[in-house]
Amino acid sequence: MFKPIPVSIGLRYLRAKRRNGFISFISMASILGIALGVTVLITTLAVMSGFQKEIRDRLLQMTAHTTITSDRAPMSDWQRAVDAAKKDPRVAGAAPYIEIQAMLSGPRVQGAIVQGIDPALEPGVSVINQKLVKGSFDSLTPGSYNLLVGKELAMWLGVDVGDTVLVTLAEVQGTPVGAMPRLKRFTVSGIFEAGYNEIDKGVAFANMADMERVLRMDGVTGVRLKLHDMDKALDVGVDLAHSLGGAYRVSDWTQQNANLYHSLRMEKVVMGILLSLIIAMGAFNLVSSQVMLVTDKQADIAILRTLGLTPSGVMQVFMVQGSLIGIIGTVAGVIGGITLTLNLERILGAIETVFNIKLLPEDVYYITGLPTDMQAPDIVIITITALVMSFLATLYPAWRAARTQPAEALRYE
Repeated sequence: MFKPIPVSIGLRYLRAKRRNGFISFISMASILGIALGVTVLITTLAVMSGFQKEIRDRLLQMTAHTTITSDRAPMSDWQRAVDAAKKDPRVAGAAPYIEIQAMLSGPRVQGAIVQGIDPALEPGVSVINQKLVKGSFDSLTPGSYNLLVGKELAMWLGVDVGDTVLVTLAEVQGTPVGAMPRLKRFTVSGIFEAGYNEIDKGVAFANMADMERVLRMDGVTGVRLKLHDMDKALDVGVDLAHSLGGAYRVSDWTQQNANLYHSLRMEKVVMGILLSLIIAMGAFNLVSSQVMLVTDKQADIAILRTLGLTPSGVMQVFMVQGSLIGIIGTVAGVIGGITLTLNLERILGAIETVFNIKLLPEDVYYITGLPTDMQAPDIVIITITALVMSFLATLYPAWRAARTQPAEALRYE
């Protein structure tokens, strides 16, 4: 027997065949419960992270990482801001834009955001030129008054490429009969599909020069930036605003989409907490098995005490034995979770084939397949949580074993 003695005895109890088969069954149930909880939690968080990444990437393909606007609208010195941004190695692209709420009227009426963009600079901050399903991005020439609309917006308006749309802007102008909204007819020259409903249904693009004429603006709403590292969006925007001097407002993608960003994070946190209850159930089973084991080993505990093992040593024996059960369950769960996540799409495809059903319809979820994104911090947190729960589950049974009185335990042996 090697030292320390409590570890040696704990390992022997774990390997030994117990006289009480029910205790062995409860111990195995504890291992399976912990392993199942860890597996489900890893897979679920990986899927939620995958959906979150998919939504974020699709959104940021069409919007900027950072936006800089002037307190004195419109922003007339936008060219200086674009030139300064391109000199920053952290910036991948910069482009000016004009943005305004409008009412679009075709056979039907639908509200949307109309953005005036520079076709030469816009591909540096978005992929609108790659998302067209009809028409041409090059049609956005100055003076053409052409319009690119989302697929969902075109459906709601009842228009197609070549149709005209009356754009009623929120800006008003004075006329002999009083204040009237600005109206302008645009021709639909392209239809895009971003794969994100809020953009496909609520955004239209026109040439920036055409929007300046319609709005009679001498400048733009602001400048949008695309970065190599989106996590540095706010820092880059603030640095650029300071270098320009004057009064500028900076907002990053987490602020512009705050509700969506925080709701996705909250869903992931809540789901993680709820699924942790599965691990907690395995830990409660571990408590039950350890309590019954302590009761079954009363005579052994009494003999160890008479041989000189201290109460703390007895406590360590059962803590080691119970902790090993938790470690085995946790390791099995981590391996199972990683394996299940890596093969989840194949499993999903097999289920769809066998039962002839579509679990993720493309017209509802705008995705093909099941996105997953395993993150090392999530796996580490899950592993630590399972191990801590398992360790805590051993404390009461071990404390109860340490209180065993040798004389009482051996009286009827």
